[in-house]
Amino acid sequence: MKALVLMAARETDWTEATPADRQAVMDAHTAFHKAVAERATMLSGEALAGASEARTLRHVDGSSVVTDGPYAETAEQIAGFYLLEAESVDVVMELCELLPAAYAVEVRPVIEIEGYEDTRDWE
Repeated sequence: MKALVLMAARETDWTEATPADRQAVMDAHTAFHKAVAERATMLSGEALAGASEARTLRHVDGSSVVTDGPYAETAEQIAGFYLLEAESVDVVMELCELLPAAYAVEVRPVIEIEGYEDTRDWE
């Protein structure tokens, strides 16, 4: 099964983090990557720019409206993601225990839509 791992955290300026704090975050991601290599497959993963760089598109009264900023104003913002393929969602959840403790981690199984997979040409 495929699962999307969304990592949310309070936004902080990485450049203002102490070297020890930055190293702790990197060590947690390294441990996660090693564990994934042993128990699952990483299909994709990226760190994301801060919420101030986000743009949100909504359709309002038949028109497209683009606003600066994230989808929702919250204390925590999506900081990055991983797309994994694993035996089960339980395995993914166990792997996510290795991510930095400052993250709220949301795991969502990826659903297959019958007939849609044949229409994708970006793979």
